Amino acid sequence: MRHPVIANRSRLLVWWLAWAALAAGQSSLIHFVYGSSTDAAIADGIISMTLFGLIGLAVWFPLRYMLKDNTQIYSDILNLVLTGTVTIIFWLIATKFLVRAIVTEKMDYQLFWHSVIFFRITAGVLIFFLIILVYYLFLSATKLAEKASRQAQLESLVREAELKILRSQINPHFLFNSLNSISSLTVTDPVKAREMIVKLSDFMRYSLSSRNDQPVTLRNEMESLRLYLEIEKIRFSDRLVIEEEISDECLPALLPGLLLQPLYENAVKHGVYESTDRVTIRTSVRRDGDWVVISVTNNIDPEAIVTRKGAGIGLKNVRGRLELFYGEKGEMTVTRNDDSFNVNMRFPYQE
Repeated sequence: MRHPVIANRSRLLVWWLAWAALAAGQSSLIHFVYGSSTDAAIADGIISMTLFGLIGLAVWFPLRYMLKDNTQIYSDILNLVLTGTVTIIFWLIATKFLVRAIVTEKMDYQLFWHSVIFFRITAGVLIFFLIILVYYLFLSATKLAEKASRQAQLESLVREAELKILRSQINPHFLFNSLNSISSLTVTDPVKAREMIVKLSDFMRYSLSSRNDQPVTLRNEMESLRLYLEIEKIRFSDRLVIEEEISDECLPALLPGLLLQPLYENAVKHGVYESTDRVTIRTSVRRDGDWVVISVTNNIDPEAIVTRKGAGIGLKNVRGRLELFYGEKGEMTVTRNDDSFNVNMRFPYQE
């Protein structure tokens, strides 16, 4: 771990400004309260606090190992007391030796030194534990930041994995329905069956070429959906009608790939399959401030006998991917009336 003070110029500047302030305070106290000479007071304050500042920087290296593990509390306290004792003794000896070498009245300074030794020891203890507190707060903040970063990375990995799992459910589901349609057409209309196989090949090529972990634009999503609907129109011909009302400003919006396809599969499965009349699938996409609102509606035959209940995987899949991709901002509501089925989706506009 890098030194919290030396590694940052701003912190290093604040560090030495703090020691300069302490040096000025100590010099003033020695001169005005204890009556020491000006040169001795200035030399004592500057040398004393400069030494403690340098020692304080060096103390970080043993402390980062002592304070890193919180399981050995008593051992850490003992190590801190020993480190503090050695630090203060070294500071006192070095300060006395250097100041005496500078001042002219060495005997007077010797007497002064003994008269304020208790004050120096008390101040040294307080300053040392203040340094320990600063380093401890820095280590705690660093640990919290690292924990938050690891948690964010883990949540991101889980989210991507869930998105991939949900998307992996789409292609087999769609392929199963398409192969059923092709199977029926091979008996009733082999030419349409061949055309449908070609369309299915184009769609699967598009689907497999897109990356699972990357969102797509609404423009690309609609192109993919039109390929799918062309496949279904081969089967149902005039019984399936497609209507679109899409705002151009919504086309660059990002969304998970193949998010909307289960909605159209659901409309075909429960609309066209269960009705002998013409079924219209209507798509509306509009911009509402910072939101994109998508509505997919299809009419249903109120007198039709429902023979395909299904497991509801499609709508659950869409809702799950919407929540994973947009969080609480992604919304989807499903409304079933006597003659229509509507899915309304709303999510933030992102390019």
